[in-house]
Amino acid sequence: MRRDVFQAIADPTRRQIIGLLANSSLNLNAIADNFDISRPAISKHIRILTECGLVTIRQDGRERFCSADLRQLKTVADWTAQYHEFWTQKLDALENYLAKSPKHRRKKQ
Repeated sequence: MRRDVFQAIADPTRRQIIGLLANSSLNLNAIADNFDISRPAISKHIRILTECGLVTIRQDGRERFCSADLRQLKTVADWTAQYHEFWTQKLDALENYLAKSPKHRRKKQ
């Protein structure tokens, strides 16, 4: 099953895993050492991150190393960008309104 990137980042543990892997490639045990949950739970989170394309796994002998592939986060960035622009316009309009408001100008003095 191909999962949605939004589904992956909805969980705080998965966001922390992405943060760990953004800096370096780690094996599953090294990832699990950073959390107070079971190794199978970490494996489940890694599987979800792999299914949505945020994590790749490389086999090196008996070890499995995980690396972040953050290109999928562009989908999230693109989606949130539209709301960033919307709120920037709204907050700029509010600032302009308050700057013209006589009541607000008296408080500033």
